[in-house]
Amino acid sequence: MTGKRRYRVIQWATGNVGSRALRTVIEHPALDLVGLWVSSDDKRGKDAGDLAGLAPCGVIATGSIDDLVAMDADCVLYMRQGTDIDELCRLLASGKNVVTTRGDFHHPPSMDAAMRDRIEAACRTGNSSIYSTGSSPGFVTEALPIPLLSLSRRLDCLTIDEYGDVSSRNSPDLLFNIMGFGRAPSAFDPRQLEHVKSDFAGSLAQLADAAGIVIDSWDVVGEMGAATRDIVIAAGIIPAGTVAAQRITVSGMRNGKPVLRFRANWYCSREIDQPDWRLRESGWRVRVEGDTPVEVDIRFPVAPEDYAAFTPGLTAHRAVNAVAAVCDALPGIRTTADMPQVIAQL
Repeated sequence: MTGKRRYRVIQWATGNVGSRALRTVIEHPALDLVGLWVSSDDKRGKDAGDLAGLAPCGVIATGSIDDLVAMDADCVLYMRQGTDIDELCRLLASGKNVVTTRGDFHHPPSMDAAMRDRIEAACRTGNSSIYSTGSSPGFVTEALPIPLLSLSRRLDCLTIDEYGDVSSRNSPDLLFNIMGFGRAPSAFDPRQLEHVKSDFAGSLAQLADAAGIVIDSWDVVGEMGAATRDIVIAAGIIPAGTVAAQRITVSGMRNGKPVLRFRANWYCSREIDQPDWRLRESGWRVRVEGDTPVEVDIRFPVAPEDYAAFTPGLTAHRAVNAVAAVCDALPGIRTTADMPQVIAQL
């Protein structure tokens, strides 16, 4: 972290990632939790420490936006479901910097013009900044590729493969209703492709701008892998012939060829009718093809039964570690490419 002072932080929401961030802020040596916003009635009025599984800390959860906007704080860790632009503009205009795991601010030129104007006006009013980050998109699409490309003078293609084994995740609504596992391949919702494209194309576009890579267009392709037999996972059953794996590829194209590419390989089983996918355990593989080819392979040495406790930190911790850098940054919508490196103070 940059600077030597302490930072007063409001945690906004306590979902899967927000709860991990809340605990991390309470335990952090240079951060002071001063406020907590929650969406559910059963959490309001409770001590933040109790909600984080720690000793009481004296910060009481509230659903009052007015109270938190009026509060004296340096930064808000904004981790709610959905992005409320009115809410964010009020926070920024009140002088509070924002670090968010929402994917709306990775590439300001790609944003809706009216939304961008409102956010930038709020930042000018409050002399504040906002930064989108996380593990993916964020770390693996920006923070890691930037130093890898520093070894190159010619790039032919950068490919980021993400492997996510979700078989141990006991979240039936997420897996079956939102992600589309267990459905007939023909019934897959194409809106999911656009959602993945919007998050990852924006992040990769930031990388392209920073490195001077010209992109003609951004494409997205979805492929489904059907289970070869009935598969039992933590969330239920994947019947044979239904979607057990999906591969969504977002590509930045130049002259008809991909030059920047993110490929999400998310699966409930490797027993699928797509053996050439060569699915492997969860993690990332980043491959740089060009005049200085390199490949980085990242795996998580964690037992599958411990994934639920481990994975929220991948996203939450980078956001928490970015608080000081964002508070010290120039006002406006900030990106990984224009800020100092995020360094954890452990």
